[in-house]
Amino acid sequence: MKQLSRRRFLEMLSATAGLAPTVALSQAAAPQGNPPPQPPPPAAAPRPQFLYDDVVRRARELGNVPFESTQPVLPEPLAQLDYDSYRNIRFRPERALLGASGGPFRMQLFHLGFLFKRPVTVNIIREGVPTPVPYSTQLFDYGPHKFERPLPVNMGFAGFRLHYPLNDPRSSDELIAFLGASYFRFLGRDQRYGLSARGLAINAGGEEEFPFFREFWIETPAPGTDRAVIYGLLDSASITGAFQFLVYPSKQTVVDVTATLFPRRTVNKLGVAPLTSMYFIGENDRRFLDEYRPELHDSDGLLIHSGTGEWIWRPLRNPKEPVISAFVDNKLHGFGLLQRDRAFEHYQDLEVNYELRPGYWVEPRGDWGEGQIELVELPTDSEANDNIVASWVPKTPAEPGQTLVYRYRITAVSSAEDLHPGGRAVNSYQTKAKATGAPEPVKPGTRRFLIDFAGDDLAFYEHDPSLVQVDASISAGRVTRTSLVPNPKIGGLRASIDVEVEPGQAVDIRAFLRTGNRALTETWIYPWKAE
Repeated sequence: MKQLSRRRFLEMLSATAGLAPTVALSQAAAPQGNPPPQPPPPAAAPRPQFLYDDVVRRARELGNVPFESTQPVLPEPLAQLDYDSYRNIRFRPERALLGASGGPFRMQLFHLGFLFKRPVTVNIIREGVPTPVPYSTQLFDYGPHKFERPLPVNMGFAGFRLHYPLNDPRSSDELIAFLGASYFRFLGRDQRYGLSARGLAINAGGEEEFPFFREFWIETPAPGTDRAVIYGLLDSASITGAFQFLVYPSKQTVVDVTATLFPRRTVNKLGVAPLTSMYFIGENDRRFLDEYRPELHDSDGLLIHSGTGEWIWRPLRNPKEPVISAFVDNKLHGFGLLQRDRAFEHYQDLEVNYELRPGYWVEPRGDWGEGQIELVELPTDSEANDNIVASWVPKTPAEPGQTLVYRYRITAVSSAEDLHPGGRAVNSYQTKAKATGAPEPVKPGTRRFLIDFAGDDLAFYEHDPSLVQVDASISAGRVTRTSLVPNPKIGGLRASIDVEVEPGQAVDIRAFLRTGNRALTETWIYPWKAE
């Protein structure tokens, strides 16, 4: 809490007493009819400004009272909406907010209904004063929907989104949206929505608790400003929090996040800066063949920049059973879920454009200490389900009475080729561990993995792969064979790794390319269970 400065009243009184006789003489000597000079009127008190500290105070106070889980019951027609019918309710663009000041941002609101049944209060801050946006049916176009009874006047909203001239200076495009629990998504130029970020995750992959935003405050942007300022008040049975989002639209839009958290009870697995995505079908998994589109995913891998400086690439999977992978670290530099594959031919979807999905790259601001990147992969039989979660989980549980502060930056990246200088794993395949077309049977517990590495200096070694070694290891079993050949299609090299383990055993395979003692690529890590 800031300490207010104090005036020295005794000194002021002493100075006033010393001046009193002089004032009296001046008044006596003044000509009659000439009034003495009057002191200036007191300055008006400054208007209080609503700032992030106010949200922090509210979060702290909210954490000191019992969690309130009840929520208003939605009118039946809204509660029964399915996905398509909910999309028919649209905000009227001509009623967009935030434009009165002449700034470049516009705000639209989401209606309650379908999965989004908990109302959230949305405030606009004008000249430091927050004012709630009142609900009105005049803000929305309900399409074919007809309601027998008027909707409640105090119903509230499900969330909001900001628009900005992102792709064309002549028109506004959707920039960032907050909708459902603590989920939010944002875009850079020429990107399409795919994965999501979240305010917080609790026990992801288990009996998960979903914190949610109760209230938002959006500052009215000034003309010519290059950022949007958003505050959020988060709540759940286990924790409360105050969030600040500074949004900088760009070719690769950046969101700077500050989260101040107040645990209500012990949280053993707190997911900080969580990212949620979908991985259904990819080049490394051909189980679902009744589909004309070769690949279906919003992200294809987890990238980690560890505290030791190592770069790790972990391809995503659609497993047959839930899998949680942990990457222990200290003083993490960054992590993210990325969509490296940018070739339309690999997706063949003219509508959803998987090749244009952004990746989100998270960079801590300050030392996050010891913990682990945790990757949750859940089985799915549909591209409609988010089945991937990645987050930072601190080593020490969050305890009541603590104040936890996390600061980080999230960048919406496209190709992500400039994130690190080394070679990258751009394709991952697996097949039977035998020569193509060979008649001999496949030995149980064996498998062959093919990894394409490209980028940085690998095009140079494409002319003489004998200068490069495949550094491969396995957590159990053994690596039986490795090889390396040029891959001119990608301007890099293809590594082949044969492994052998006991049938039924689960292992982790690691590989990178080096020349002598110098690493040329990131480390590729892949979990596999021998059938």
